[in-house]
Amino acid sequence: MSLTEVDWTLIPAPADDGAAYHLHGMALPDVTLPATKGPNVNLSSLTGTVVIYVYAMTGRPERDLPDGWDNIPGARGCTPQSCAFRDHAAELRGYGVDHLFGLSAQDSAYQSEAAERLHLPFPLLSDSEGAFGQALTLPSFEADGKTLLKRLTLIAREGTIKQVFYPVFPPDQDAENVIRWLGNA
Repeated sequence: MSLTEVDWTLIPAPADDGAAYHLHGMALPDVTLPATKGPNVNLSSLTGTVVIYVYAMTGRPERDLPDGWDNIPGARGCTPQSCAFRDHAAELRGYGVDHLFGLSAQDSAYQSEAAERLHLPFPLLSDSEGAFGQALTLPSFEADGKTLLKRLTLIAREGTIKQVFYPVFPPDQDAENVIRWLGNA
């Protein structure tokens, strides 16, 4: 299976384990994160509407994913999710999104390769130190001895989380779900 062509019927869907219920209405934490484009970003200081899609990790064509990756509910699909946000970035701006970011626990060097390869018109943020995830108590899981963030999407306005999409499945439809919500908000 390629990184972008995924048969979602072969991938186990994640269940809503309640691990994101607490996020609605929370303030984005005062944490500065390295970005693949431009200066570091403190999400709590941004004005307007901010969309942050959180993903476990982006694979590389030449690198194997962790053992059993496709059997971890919700793990597979980071590349299709990023590509969907790339393809809908202009439409999201049209719906009033002032800032769009992808966020994972991967380091910026790894993310920079993915952002360039996937031609992402927005930055990826690195929470490799875990400060953002810990401040919000984001849902996570272990793979290959690393703590990775479970897939979810946050919509914040003026620093406060207004909408949480969790679990996100299939991930390639996440951007469309955000657009639908923005159109009804």
